[in-house]
Amino acid sequence: MKTPLWRCPKCGHRFASKNLWHSCGRFRLADHFAGRDPAVRSLWDQFVALLRRNGPVTVYAQKTRIVCMVRVRFAGAQVRSRWLDAGLWLKRRASHPALRRVDFLPPHDYLHYFRLRSGADLDAAFAALTREAYAIGTQAHRRSAR
Repeated sequence: MKTPLWRCPKCGHRFASKNLWHSCGRFRLADHFAGRDPAVRSLWDQFVALLRRNGPVTVYAQKTRIVCMVRVRFAGAQVRSRWLDAGLWLKRRASHPALRRVDFLPPHDYLHYFRLRSGADLDAAFAALTREAYAIGTQAHRRSAR
């Protein structure tokens, strides 16, 4: 049985464990897109819609990024002037044409960083990666590892 999410009393964001470090503050999603090409906002909306094909997603704007979570943060992005630098948390090293970097976090976590320039980057292969990341966001990977 899953425990209820803890809510930070200052910012209201929810987390899987109490007092988890986070960028505590109230930030607006719209501020990340101010002065940016409107196509970047459209790309963000497509990215979130793709994530939500897997199930419900909570989106939090933070000071320097936007995070997406179910029970834990599994995806997010930094908004740039003409693209999104997006990230997915996976349990394996993956590949994709938009992939720019992978950070390994021992013993078995991989943070994948993508440069998304258009909706064409959100292809079937990327959608499959979002399904894997979403499972991590639900903490389903923890149940299957037991």
